[in-house]
Amino acid sequence: MIALLTDFGNDDVYVGVMKGVITTINPILQLIDLTHQIPPQNLAAARFALMNAYNYFPVNTVYLAVVDPGVGSKRRAIALQLENGYLVGPDNGIFSGIFSKYPILTAVELTNSEYWRLSQPSSTFHGRDIFAPVAAHLASGVSLQKLGNKINPDTLVNFSIGECQSKTNGIEGCIQYIDHFGNLVSNIPISYVEGKTWCVQINGLTIPGCKTYSDVKMGEVLAVVGSHGFVEIAVNGGNAQIKLGMKYLDNLQVLFLQSS
Repeated sequence: MIALLTDFGNDDVYVGVMKGVITTINPILQLIDLTHQIPPQNLAAARFALMNAYNYFPVNTVYLAVVDPGVGSKRRAIALQLENGYLVGPDNGIFSGIFSKYPILTAVELTNSEYWRLSQPSSTFHGRDIFAPVAAHLASGVSLQKLGNKINPDTLVNFSIGECQSKTNGIEGCIQYIDHFGNLVSNIPISYVEGKTWCVQINGLTIPGCKTYSDVKMGEVLAVVGSHGFVEIAVNGGNAQIKLGMKYLDNLQVLFLQSS
């Protein structure tokens, strides 16, 4: 199985062309679209989406991810082996959410053009000419070692969104993802707020920590722990991004309250 994630959208043929390359190599591979609606060149969004999806696929799934503002430059093309699957894409931090949680068993730079579509790939479409064919060969049983030169996992680019910082009466974090509904997903995990009474402060606004969206009236702002396991800010029946004017990596604080 190959799970695909890109920022290509669905208006152009780019995603379909990548699938055509894959199925030309092996027509029986199962292809799953994680999403192709990552905001253009937004590595923070791609990082979170991959990290959030990784646990929900069968062992040995190949995750093919192409959000690649450095395409054609000296950034490396890589394939990584983890205990439960493989990652194929650019070495620009796109996989750093996954490898911050799961150890890399083997990492290679994709230097063996035998497994590319062309030995002289396009300088603007490595998804078609390098990453898609490599993912197809990998999912078809070609060993990682044949795809290129082994590299030290410690040299991989890490796209850092920063760590949560403990404060006297709470936690400081940032917005790591904004979903289709405009919900603002922070990098503060459930472990910090579980069993506590808490609220979120953003730009001087205090937002109550709740269990469900329906704990507040329609149109009101609330904070909950989402299905992904992180504190998020939402609007019941509305769009928190629009209402609050927040963007990726903006700061926020969770404050712990005394129970009455």
